[in-house]
Parts: sequence; structure tokens; C-alpha cells
Amino acid sequence: MENIKVMGFTLFVFSVGLLHFISLVCGAPLAPALYVFGDSLFDSGNNNLLPTVSKANFKPYGVDFVRGDTGRFSNGRLVPDFIAEFLGLPYPPPSISIRISTPVTGLNYASASCGILPETGQFLGKCLSLDDQIDLFQHTVKSSLPEHFKGRPNEQSEHLSKSIFVVCIGSNDYMSNYLKPKTSDTSKHYSPQAFAQHLLDKLSAQFRRLHSLGARKVVMYEIGPIGCIPSMTRKNKHNGKCVEESNQLVAYFNDNLLGMLQNLTSTLPNSIFVRGHAHWLGYDAIINPSKYGLLDTSNPCCKTWANGTSACIPELKPCPNPNQHYFFDGYHLTETVYSVLAGACINDRSVCSPTLRELVQV
Repeated sequence: MENIKVMGFTLFVFSVGLLHFISLVCGAPLAPALYVFGDSLFDSGNNNLLPTVSKANFKPYGVDFVRGDTGRFSNGRLVPDFIAEFLGLPYPPPSISIRISTPVTGLNYASASCGILPETGQFLGKCLSLDDQIDLFQHTVKSSLPEHFKGRPNEQSEHLSKSIFVVCIGSNDYMSNYLKPKTSDTSKHYSPQAFAQHLLDKLSAQFRRLHSLGARKVVMYEIGPIGCIPSMTRKNKHNGKCVEESNQLVAYFNDNLLGMLQNLTSTLPNSIFVRGHAHWLGYDAIINPSKYGLLDTSNPCCKTWANGTSACIPELKPCPNPNQHYFFDGYHLTETVYSVLAGACINDRSVCSPTLRELVQV
């Protein structure tokens, strides 16, 4: 077992799930449930059951995860897994994998390749847009949870109001939509600033719908530095480590995200919408890898299709030191980086204010 301290955060590089097991056995959870929404950065296996090429249910994905290749696009745990461990909850299972009784401790609705806009990512096959994910959550609230709170609607409302909702979505709206003129004409109709506002307006309406269904404590992560991922850097000319023009595109979204979330908090009763201010953290780890215990922040750890710009090739062994890499494949991050992003939101007010540690006490 090995704990590594970097930038004040503990990287949980030890027997996978040990802390999780201890927290489940030794005490009450800090929140009654964790509900997860997003794209492939948060997808824990929903796409396994959808007709799409965007799947990760094969090795080397999950090479360091106790359950193996579950559909997580990484070598190990994702941000929601670390948050679940902190809360003392089970990992929220993929929502469309549930066939019998819906767990009262939360679900994961995230779907790889999808986005805020319903058309995003559909050229890769079926995925669950954020609207689709909220539809599924509505079914959970209206049909599944009442089985656990029979005749006690007030208890269900309290359960939801104390639960944590985490969201990470939007990068595909750029990478698989705005920046894909061959499959989308979005960039012809919107300037970069107008497109960012279009996404924020849509997201605001979606968050209002989540609130109407009972969500009260919502954390929305910023879009990460998409201009730094191998899929971008290996296909586009650039100076330095990243394609800064692509990073600037998402900056228009990120720079206005906080104001939108603050407006929701001030107008929707008893709500707290928190920005996960993590773009700078992800970017800093790429530019200054040694601060985070990383050695390689440019190349994918696994052997991928299309010269390091796509998904891992099935069954080929990854690099021997995944957690010293930033990227596991051409798009996605390693467990080490996800640990930093989760730990920062749990403990650091410069990333999440209030922090998750504070949010559970509200």
C-alpha cells in the first residue's frame, strides 16, 4: 500500500477499494446517495449496453481496477469512485444495468461520447445525452425510489435533498460537434462565444429540471483542457504542449459557468450549485507534471488506434507505470489524475467552494 502526497492531496495508490471497504464497514455514510451524470470521464459502464463503438469493457481498461474492465475509460477509478469512497457509499452502478431493485445509495447515468446537446456524439452510435440521463433519473425518482419510501414521500424528498449530484459534461460538445465540421455544421451557425452561451443556456435548463426532481446539492466540473489531449495535439499544429486555440474555446464556457451556477443557487429554493474549478488544475498537471508525481503528460499509456489519438487497442498490455502517465488513451485520464481532481474538490476551496467536505454538512 502506498500513499503519495502531491500538492497537498493524497493520491490513493494502494489496494484498490481498501478505504472504500473500511468506510462502508465502520460508519454511516456522509450522504445518503451519490448520483452521477456526464460523459466518458464519468461513465462506469452504461455504454456497455448501448449500440455504440464508444465502449471500454475490454482490457487494458480497468487494469488497476478491482472489478476489471467494467466500462470505465481508465486504468482504474474515476472521479465519482473517489467521491463515493469519501462519502462512504458504494460505487454508483450504471443506471441501465439495473434490472431488479434500484439501489437507494445512488446511480451513475453518465454515457461516453454524449454531451449537453442531444445531437452530440450520435454519429458514433447510441449514447445518453444529458436530457436522456435526466429522463432516466426522473424514472428513478417517480418509479423506482418510491419502492424504498412507500407512503413516505417526505422521506424521499429529504433523501434527495441530502444526496450529492456530480456532473462532468461538455467536452464532447466541442470535440465531437463544434470542432467536427464534417459531421456537424454548428461552427457555421455559432461564434465561439455564442456557442458557449448556447451550451450554458441549455445546461441551466437541464439543471432546473434536476432541481424540480429533487436535486439540491450539485457539483458541475468545468470542461478540461481539451487542447492538451493526444487526440488534439497529434492531429493539429501547435506550439508548446497544447493546442491553445482549443483550450480558448472551452474557456468561453468555463469563464461563464460560475455565474450561471450562482444564478441557479440564488433563484432555486434550498439549492447549492458548485463549480468544480478544475480546468486550471488539469492544465497545471500537464505543464508541471513533477508537482503531481507524473512523468509523462503527452502520450497515452495504452497502445491506441490511429497513432495514439483514439481508444486502446483491445487486449494489448499498457505501459508498465500507468499512474505516472496523465493520459491512459488518446482522450482519457489515468486514476492518478482522477484522484487529484476528486481530492481537490473534496478538500480545496480554490477548486470547489464549498468543498464536498463542507457540502455534506449543509
